[in-house]
Amino acid sequence: MRIVNIGTKKHTKVVCWDEPGAGGACHEYAVCAVTDEPGSMTSKNFATAHFQNGPIKESGINGCHQEDLLAIVIDRLRSFQAGEYACRENALALTKIEEALHWLRHRTQEREDRGVEGTSIK
Repeated sequence: MRIVNIGTKKHTKVVCWDEPGAGGACHEYAVCAVTDEPGSMTSKNFATAHFQNGPIKESGINGCHQEDLLAIVIDRLRSFQAGEYACRENALALTKIEEALHWLRHRTQEREDRGVEGTSIK
């Protein structure tokens, strides 16, 4: 287990449960509540993510992709922006996350065009 400490909130921690695979990335994550109570580090699991492990054509569909999680965050930020919590910071974050999704989709499209998407061919 490893705590992923990349600017997460002080009341939650992102935990990585596995070791990096062939591509260098891990596949099992959880978002847990953290308490300061004596003897208690994590108390509640809020979310888990099991990512695709291996190319789909070689390993089958066995997990989600980072694009799926970005789509969730985009939907939430768009909803906030359509309501009373609209703000400049949300708009900027939304733009950057949409841009990140664009580049991940661009990479996938380029791999599809070369006929190597879903394989371990670079």
